Amino acid sequence: MEFPYNEKVLEHFRHPRNVGKIEDADGKAMEGSPACGDMVSVQIKVDEKTKRIQDIKFESYGCASNIATGSIITELAKGKTLEEAKKISWKQASDELGGLPAIKAHCSVLAVEGLRSAIRNYEEKHSLVTDKTPTTIETIEKRLRKVMNPLSGLDLVGTKLIKKIELKEGEVKIDVDLPENHQFANSIKEEIREKVESLHDIKKVSMTFSG
Repeated sequence: MEFPYNEKVLEHFRHPRNVGKIEDADGKAMEGSPACGDMVSVQIKVDEKTKRIQDIKFESYGCASNIATGSIITELAKGKTLEEAKKISWKQASDELGGLPAIKAHCSVLAVEGLRSAIRNYEEKHSLVTDKTPTTIETIEKRLRKVMNPLSGLDLVGTKLIKKIELKEGEVKIDVDLPENHQFANSIKEEIREKVESLHDIKKVSMTFSG
């Protein structure tokens, strides 16, 4: 099925800005949509004194709306403070692009979520998060839904690779249904640590791989 994309959307789709990765990114995030199979990763470099986004990159795996929105979002966010960048909305991105098909909104919004999650990741790493709500197993599970299972392209929880999560006095134990020597085991470990260790009241994360 074809969607009525305008010329500006197609321009950002064909020639997206700020594509790639940032070495030693200060904040990063991956967002995915099982509804359409799209994924987007966002990485930011932040000036520690001014809290302005010095550089931002994205990688998108999906439709034209997803790619074009990622492109325009990075243009809008670069040079802004973290607080200013948090306020960038999907509607603002859509308006900048001259409008997007409503049927593709659920894909396009991923770039906005990716930006906000990358900022959140930075704030957690630098103890800037004001919300000190105690972490729960549900919180951890929600974070793990952002970690992709490379075998299927869907998240670890949805594909039942997470067998068990234990949380006690700031220590988290996670049982992963995958062999220790699996080709993706190390990358999954890193992703889990990235998502869970940054939570303000988590002291230690340990994992058992037993596929």
